[in-house]
Amino acid sequence: MPPALRLIALAALLSSAPGAAGAARLDLSPEVATTTAKASAPQPGGRWLSRLAPAADPKVLELAVAAMHCAQSGGVGTEARRLAVIDYSRPSLLPRLWVFDLDAGRLLYEEVVAHGQGSGENMATRFSNVDGSHQSSLGLFVTADTYTGRNGYSLRMRGLEPGVNDAAMARAIVMHGAPYVDPAQGRRMGRLGRSWGCPAVRSAVAKPMIDLLKGGQFVFSYYPDRAWLGRSALLRCPAARRVLASGAAGAASPAG
Repeated sequence: MPPALRLIALAALLSSAPGAAGAARLDLSPEVATTTAKASAPQPGGRWLSRLAPAADPKVLELAVAAMHCAQSGGVGTEARRLAVIDYSRPSLLPRLWVFDLDAGRLLYEEVVAHGQGSGENMATRFSNVDGSHQSSLGLFVTADTYTGRNGYSLRMRGLEPGVNDAAMARAIVMHGAPYVDPAQGRRMGRLGRSWGCPAVRSAVAKPMIDLLKGGQFVFSYYPDRAWLGRSALLRCPAARRVLASGAAGAASPAG
């Protein structure tokens, strides 16, 4: 099925997902070397990723996997083998981007990442889908093709959440490298350099990271925004609910 038709099919699935409207809201509360740590066989939920990235919030990883499974149940990104998770609730000077190889059960990158100028200083607090806002967008994206533009080698991303991030292509919200993503300089400034809304990464890792993420992989951007968490159909469809339920059950089980 062509990508455009897959997105239409996903939108139809999400609009009819049980509990998409009026559902109870969820209340979820410089340079780092690439690691080759491995986990045991991947589990259905997202908690197994926490063993690979102990600094990441397990609830955020769980939500990322839930949204990914929902998209795949609608025929989008079914061949995805890698998942990038950005936690914008963390300061810009701390690593808050994790890239996972889902097949190998391996953490590929743990990195700092810039947010948009309009989203805040060291802490991002504002997010938008509006062109010209220079704010970052939340939610799940599926990656597309690469190109070389004003910011060098860049990765296009399609936002999968209507009204939340579906203007990403039109806004040119892409992943790219940038010299202002410099933790040493950032510590002197009190914050990392900022983009116009793009998840910009260190120039040294941009090309290899983009090559791993291009062509139908997933990027999930998180912030504890109650409005988004309360209405995101990608977190409420049956496939997502199964992931979240399995994670809750696993968290309640005694350690073995």
